[in-house]
Amino acid sequence: MKFQLLDIVPYRPDPITGRQVSPADRFAETVEQAVRAEEWGLDAVAVGERHAGHFISSSPTVLLAAIAARTTRIRLNSGVTVLSVLDPVRVAEDYATIDQLSRGRLDITIGKGNEVAQFPLFGLDIDDQWELLADKYALLRELWRRTDVTWAGSPYTRSLAGVTTLPRPFAGAPRVWHGSATTLFSAALAAQYGDPLFSANAIQPLENYGVLVDHYRAEFARHGHDPRGAFVGAGSGALFIADTTQEAVAAYGPVYNALVAATNVPGNNTPFRDIEHAVAEGPALVGTPQQVIDKIARFHGRLRHDLQSISLPTTVPFARQLDILHRFATEVAPVLRRELPTTLWTDLDPASDRAGAAVGNDPVTVPA
Repeated sequence: MKFQLLDIVPYRPDPITGRQVSPADRFAETVEQAVRAEEWGLDAVAVGERHAGHFISSSPTVLLAAIAARTTRIRLNSGVTVLSVLDPVRVAEDYATIDQLSRGRLDITIGKGNEVAQFPLFGLDIDDQWELLADKYALLRELWRRTDVTWAGSPYTRSLAGVTTLPRPFAGAPRVWHGSATTLFSAALAAQYGDPLFSANAIQPLENYGVLVDHYRAEFARHGHDPRGAFVGAGSGALFIADTTQEAVAAYGPVYNALVAATNVPGNNTPFRDIEHAVAEGPALVGTPQQVIDKIARFHGRLRHDLQSISLPTTVPFARQLDILHRFATEVAPVLRRELPTTLWTDLDPASDRAGAAVGNDPVTVPA
């Protein structure tokens, strides 16, 4: 199993103390967490994208570029790139720039996003969200794989004549994951193209996500793709590690319960209304290192996933966040790597030439 740190950059005060850092400090924390994730041996770091709600991740490419400049090994990902509301030409340019800056360490994860308010913000109709995603992804693939692209256009994409986006990706088109949370559409789109799937696994029962992963694998096989490429990633709920269950629940429970009450809106609501329910039945990773290991192993028993993504509790003090990250990286991840091996981002990965493009690169020395 591989491991990814995901930050969708939520920006709200601690619901208990009212403490809130400045946007500048919040961005600095995102970058510093990524640097520590590389130092402590995680495989990837991802930055989300939101254009509504209590988040400041409207420009994930800027944050990923900052992370690229501070790291040399860890893979970079998005989580998710809200392609439904974006211009595919600009997406191709921006992410290829990050791919060059990182010397080929980029994956991206695309999706339509879960914020209803973002569609009118960009002058789009939410009823078109799936058609927008499918058409824009088809164009993005062309732009990354070909030069001198001519595109007929559609109700959801504009026509292009002889377009070559620059810069080109570092070593061929980056791997594209498809974010999946509630419907079969993203799973089917990923399978159609032979791309990997990333299951949100964040707020709903595990079986809800398992059904979507099952559909993905069935469609992947039906399309005749190499089964070695049917990689699956999975998110999680809150991550909070302590020496005892009681300590973890006591420390994080009030924060979790307050956040659940504050985010009870479509796209973000959960049936796990209190911390005890979330720990016992839901996707929350709250407890001792062994409890977190056991919970992820339970996820794997249903999803058979290759990549586990974690997110830190960003309203607690930053030093506590780093302690949780360090404990996960040193006490949880090594056990699961050993017990649940995967070929993702290894020499046996079908995209191994690309997946290993930057692994082991030395930092670049810029002449004075």
